Amino acid sequence: MIGADAIIKCLEAEGVSTVFGYPGVAICPFFNSILDSDIKTVLVRTEQNAAHAASGVARMTGRPGVCAVTSGPGATNVITGIATAFADSIPMICITGQVNSELLGSDVFQEADITGAVESFVKYSYLVKNVNDIPRVFKEAFYIANTGRKGPVLIDIPIDIQNATIKNFHYPEEVNLRTYKPTVKGHAVQIKKVIKELERAKRPIICAGGGVLLSEAEEELRSFAEEHGIPVVSTMMGIGVMPTEHPLYYGMVGNNGKTYANRAMNESDLLIMVGARVADRAVSQPDLITRNKVLVHIDVDPAEIGKNAGPSIPLVGDAKHIFQDFQKEEFDCNYEEWLTTLNEYRSTMEKKRTPNPDYVDPAAFITRLSEKMQEDGVYVADVGQNQIWSCGYHIVKKGKFLTSGGMGTMGYSIPAAMGAKTAAMDKQVIAVCGDGSFQMSMMELATIRQHNIPVKIIVLKNNYLGMVREYQHYTYKDHYSVVDLSGSPDLEKLSAAYDIPYLRLNNMEHVDEILDAFLAEDNTMLLECLIDPMDLVK
Repeated sequence: MIGADAIIKCLEAEGVSTVFGYPGVAICPFFNSILDSDIKTVLVRTEQNAAHAASGVARMTGRPGVCAVTSGPGATNVITGIATAFADSIPMICITGQVNSELLGSDVFQEADITGAVESFVKYSYLVKNVNDIPRVFKEAFYIANTGRKGPVLIDIPIDIQNATIKNFHYPEEVNLRTYKPTVKGHAVQIKKVIKELERAKRPIICAGGGVLLSEAEEELRSFAEEHGIPVVSTMMGIGVMPTEHPLYYGMVGNNGKTYANRAMNESDLLIMVGARVADRAVSQPDLITRNKVLVHIDVDPAEIGKNAGPSIPLVGDAKHIFQDFQKEEFDCNYEEWLTTLNEYRSTMEKKRTPNPDYVDPAAFITRLSEKMQEDGVYVADVGQNQIWSCGYHIVKKGKFLTSGGMGTMGYSIPAAMGAKTAAMDKQVIAVCGDGSFQMSMMELATIRQHNIPVKIIVLKNNYLGMVREYQHYTYKDHYSVVDLSGSPDLEKLSAAYDIPYLRLNNMEHVDEILDAFLAEDNTMLLECLIDPMDLVK
């Protein structure tokens, strides 16, 4: 058995079913060995999208997605996808081929110091120098990626190590890392303190972040909120923790969130932040969330607690375990008056849009799409105006809402939807993007066709980089620079080139029949929606 065979054995032991990648000489032994496995390979059309697709798998399964690329430009191209996963704490294993061990540091053809390049946005990285280390390295990598605060782990493997003979392959049953012991259980004393504050509070609120979804704690948080009548808001990455139309859910907070959600958080006397980084997009002024209130910050990563706002009660641990412990505690509370106030805010502070009737209203369109989607459908939003409209108007029922939050990576939705669909072929998966972000990943239409991945794609077309244009509208008084997308392809002809069915929606007049036809199609279909170029999310 050679090193490449051993890598495949490791992936099989971890239950990996699909690897997204792009080959080159330095990773060829790996891709040769995988032919003798049941693991499916998917050839993406650019390496960044291999990581995004692996992210989609991870977010559907709760297990690390896997991508593999070659050395040099293959490895450097995948960096943006790794950084995107790191920013949102998505577990991932990224395997990179590397030049011969004895040539490292010689600046030979297609050599790049990838472990050095990704140092600031991987959870850990390995450069494998001994073929016998492969089983241990892979066992550790999967453990590190999917425990504590989850994230990507990179494994760089020189071609000679892939071709070297390994003696006595044995995949370890457990991992014991002396310097890595993530805290899972919350401290009992801190949990009691939180319960006491809930007894004292008149206006508590829970702000749920992406960490709740990563720990699969949605049910525990919902049950706790329902049992005690505690209102909930979410960050962008926390969308889906509560069904959108749940009576206790008051929407997304932040710069692009609901006005009443931000007001609810500001007026609370007890704010429980869980699985959220208190980052600028969700909380633009961290000082405000510590003023005149008790701040409880729950996070599995102790480095996040107090980084942007000093909590009254820090609580390190996994959200699922902590809310299970909360549920064991009995306490008296009544927040009816607070809920009445919040319901009043929700009914009176919803922003009123005045859409142009000559075009598709993206807000109304996304709501209508949501209503027609399957209950457990997966909605993958890209980045830009389309993302903000999606956050504000998509209705999550029992499905998932995926997007790039921390890094805000354009081009994320199509490859992430490919990964999500590959991991859950029985689920309806829809990618929604703008015409700018679509053109960053439109080459993956070939991947979708080649591997028969029936992802549905919606392009909200306004012929601009809409979010930047909107910023320039407000900041530079309509002095636009480098945002005009003239020269974009004819999407009907492009769809035909890839042999993908195509529909166009020019305005809201025929929205129901177009959406019904779009959703009825079992295979991939592209729907182009013409948006007013001057439409604004704010």
